[in-house]
Amino acid sequence: MDLGLTDRVYVLTGASRGLGFATAECLVADGARVVVSSRAPELVAAAVERLGGPRHAIGLTADLADPDTPQRLVVAAREHFGRLDGALVSVGGPPRGTAAQVTDEQWRQSFETVFLGSVRTAREVAGALTDGGAIGLVLSTSARGPVPGLGISNGLRPGLAGVAKDMADEYGPRGVRVLGLLPGRVMTDRNRELLAATGDAETARAEAEANIPLRRFGDPAEFGRVAAFLLSPAASYLTGATVPVDGGALRGL
Repeated sequence: MDLGLTDRVYVLTGASRGLGFATAECLVADGARVVVSSRAPELVAAAVERLGGPRHAIGLTADLADPDTPQRLVVAAREHFGRLDGALVSVGGPPRGTAAQVTDEQWRQSFETVFLGSVRTAREVAGALTDGGAIGLVLSTSARGPVPGLGISNGLRPGLAGVAKDMADEYGPRGVRVLGLLPGRVMTDRNRELLAATGDAETARAEAEANIPLRRFGDPAEFGRVAAFLLSPAASYLTGATVPVDGGALRGL
């Protein structure tokens, strides 16, 4: 299938590794060009090199907690590649701990980055999409059901799923699509960290896989391919949805 991605341009946050980088790889492989960002300059530089350099990708060191970040991303895409067709907004997972255990400061910092940073970026990109386009918010299966020990995620991700739906309604008449993606157990550094935190990573992994119908963790590329499709013109009649990429772990219909 031709996804129609040739020469289209996307900005991707939190994309120096993990799910964001996997999506960037899939977009570039299908002919798109990308602006990738994260907070670590050395990781951004390495990601750009792996993506093929400035003909295919450029990078920015940026933090979604900074209100200026979204505009910087939009400007970079237009100045370097001459256009913008959408974004994947991914943010690192917030601190572990139940909703009652985490501190006020952890809640505030996570809200600024995970929640408000995502909203700002989606809003800025949507405002810059004058000829349609797509925005994907990388959320979590916690948007549909709480994940034990991840209270902040359980609190903020459902709200972002609601924001995505609200924005889909508002920007739909301009041809701008907004979607939520719900990754489950995909083998990223974040999930390795969560497994290690149990004190017995192998046992924790086996127990987690027993609750996944496909009986395994996903590979980041499996998420990236879904995300690339959702951002592409091939998914042109899909908006306002939250799409699980979780091996069937969510039990709701």
